[in-house]
Amino acid sequence: MGNIKINEVIGGNFAVTTDDGNLVFNLLDKNLEEQKKTKLDFSEIIVLTTAFLNAAIGQLYSKYKSEEIAPYLKLTNVADEDKILFKKVTERAKEYFANKESFEKNSNDAINGND
Repeated sequence: MGNIKINEVIGGNFAVTTDDGNLVFNLLDKNLEEQKKTKLDFSEIIVLTTAFLNAAIGQLYSKYKSEEIAPYLKLTNVADEDKILFKKVTERAKEYFANKESFEKNSNDAINGND
């Protein structure tokens, strides 16, 4: 099993930016393509945001189904208060990528004032 220590990949204890999330996504994507089991270790992470998680984990759902991710990805050392963030990110990502065109149209309509 491969081990990805978040703080080593991003070079710090604040997992907050999309750019840092993309670094993690690229590693996870490669491992999933190779069907390599991966442990994603959040030890020493002090601050975690949905922006980071959307980039790191959420966008996996653009390429893979839940059934293709779950057997190969294990999260460890996630703070109790951060667990809800993972649930929100994965639920939103599944919904978004299942209905991407509809979500984008509704967003554009809301921004542009179309009914």
